Amino acid sequence: MIFGSVDRTKKGGIPRGLSQTAPILFCYGFRPFFLGAAIWAVVVMALWIASLTGVIAIAEDYGPTHWHAHEMLFGYSSAVLAGFLLTAVPNWTGRLPVSGWPLFFLFALWVAGRLVFLLPDVAGGAAAVVDSLFLPVLLLICIREVVAGRKWKDLKVMSGLLALSAGNILFHLEVIRGGHPDVAIKLAVSAYVLLVMIVGGRIIPSFTRNWINKSGRTDFPAPYDRFDSAAIVTGVAALAAWIILPPGPWVALLTGAAFLMQFARLTRWRGWTVTDEHLVTVLHVAYFFVPLGFLGLTLSALELVSPMAALHVLTVGTVASMMLAVMTRATRGHTGRVLTASTTTSLAYAAIILAALLRPAADFFPGQTPTLYAASGLAWLVAFSLYLIEYGPMLAKVRRKIG
Repeated sequence: MIFGSVDRTKKGGIPRGLSQTAPILFCYGFRPFFLGAAIWAVVVMALWIASLTGVIAIAEDYGPTHWHAHEMLFGYSSAVLAGFLLTAVPNWTGRLPVSGWPLFFLFALWVAGRLVFLLPDVAGGAAAVVDSLFLPVLLLICIREVVAGRKWKDLKVMSGLLALSAGNILFHLEVIRGGHPDVAIKLAVSAYVLLVMIVGGRIIPSFTRNWINKSGRTDFPAPYDRFDSAAIVTGVAALAAWIILPPGPWVALLTGAAFLMQFARLTRWRGWTVTDEHLVTVLHVAYFFVPLGFLGLTLSALELVSPMAALHVLTVGTVASMMLAVMTRATRGHTGRVLTASTTTSLAYAAIILAALLRPAADFFPGQTPTLYAASGLAWLVAFSLYLIEYGPMLAKVRRKIG
């Protein structure tokens, strides 16, 4: 059953199912969290630019730079992840989704974590405690659903969410102690890249195959096999080395191997065969930033590019572009729209890819650094603003009936 009354699990479990009494925004996980994520992505970047230019002061007790890094990794990104998982896990397990009041309270918990850093006279430690609650609660909900549905293979996706939860707590502890949350940042970025490697390995070849089949062709992408498993294992080893070891030959060796494996993996999905549909093409382009990011880590380990340049290839390129790609496709599919990219959607894709390219480019053109930073920030604002303009109304309205 897709639409129906709330189904309550036995023994006082979490109410699940599409609520008919709650506002439409809280009938499915992707609705509030995708909308909240896009709004916050715009707000965070606007506030950051205003802070850099001296217009306003933000999160003074916590530190503006730390706040910006945190909200990029654990603010808008965690909302996108929540929207995806709360929508995907029911599909994986065959169980009804969390909706209604439980979904509202989970979303409110995420909102509280965003606002508490902006409130005056709130100590950084108190704000950190409030913010640290959301990801573990989301993790427990997802694990409960996966275990109840006996989808044991999907527990590996939960490992990424567990790493992200730990990274968030570690980030706060390092900032409160007066240190730099370098390890926490690497752990969080690695968690997202891991999720992209795992989930991307499912959806990209699947959606590509569907599109090719729809076109009446048979040049399908390679199915998941041992090569994919080896590519993921190599990627995990490279990320672990990046987190644990100091920059040097060993890190370069592992990240270089991951670059080659991930690039080969991407070519097996035959992305050049689906360029007619940007809704599918963008998934391949977003995944291209995975091997490109590993290449950046290799060059950084050899001190050929700065660590920040390599980091932004992964954060803006891999994470943000893949998240925007998933947000647009999932919103269209789950609200009854045709699965094809509009002009506005394609422009949003172009903007986020441009942002991903411009930010690390500053490393190669130091004289143009302020201009490139500003252009990258502007492209980011354009990308998520376009998403809000086109998809905001879809998220807040009743699903269209098909047929």
